[in-house]
Amino acid sequence: MGHLDHATFGWLTPLLSYAMACIGSALGLSCTVRALETTGRSRRNWLITAASAIGSGIWTMHFVAMLGFGVYGTDIRYDAPLTFLSLLGAMVVVGGGVFAVGHSPDRTGALLVGGLATGLGVASMHYLGMSALRLHGTIHYDPLRVVLSVVIAVIAATAALWAALNIKSPRAVALASLVMGAAVSSMHYTGMLAVTVRVTPSGSALHGATAMQFIFPLAVGLGSYLFLTSAFVALSPTARERAAYVFAERARTAEPAAAPARRGPDIRARRAVRSPDTTPAGTP
Repeated sequence: MGHLDHATFGWLTPLLSYAMACIGSALGLSCTVRALETTGRSRRNWLITAASAIGSGIWTMHFVAMLGFGVYGTDIRYDAPLTFLSLLGAMVVVGGGVFAVGHSPDRTGALLVGGLATGLGVASMHYLGMSALRLHGTIHYDPLRVVLSVVIAVIAATAALWAALNIKSPRAVALASLVMGAAVSSMHYTGMLAVTVRVTPSGSALHGATAMQFIFPLAVGLGSYLFLTSAFVALSPTARERAAYVFAERARTAEPAAAPARRGPDIRARRAVRSPDTTPAGTP
């Protein structure tokens, strides 16, 4: 039985992975809130951005955490196609849940369906990513802990979508993203606690890429995407902010047009008071 180490770099990878989960959750919630304020193509674009943000944020969280995963007695490699497939699967399934919430008139039913789909997408991403591991030995899972990790993922996803439907203020969205980030991280480490590895010593080379060769550059790229997307979302006004701006502009442009009508009679009256009577004497 191989000894597992889930934090070979100490607290660096757990904290960094939690930060990635929070950023992805915050972006996804912010985009979903904006989507629900619009219609048509704009809503669709915001929902696509929300799905990509949540999917890439969760994927980045998972594999940043996996940078700190090690098994004594064997090297670890990752299968590139399966790793990419786990990323695409996360985006597609999460997108299905987000679109269910964004387009269904039945909010309660959409919340349940969307939360279930999104949670299963998070869990499938995790275990599909784990299937990409290549090592000298076999990996076994504790079924009870696997089920528990899936339940945590579904609850976290449902809570996040509920927050998107009911929370509007930026502070509330930030708080909800911190909670969802903690829930997603808990799901990951619960799933990792379900893992046991039976090492089979071997001198043969493992196929695949090391974490630093493949996962680290991709995680950095997705992290950059999340930061750029967060800047875009921060600079994009909400519907309420646009309405307030339009109202202020109308009030500002309407004021000069009304001003002469108010001041005209007052000015003429003041001039009449100040001007002496210039009527010639003796005029009837």
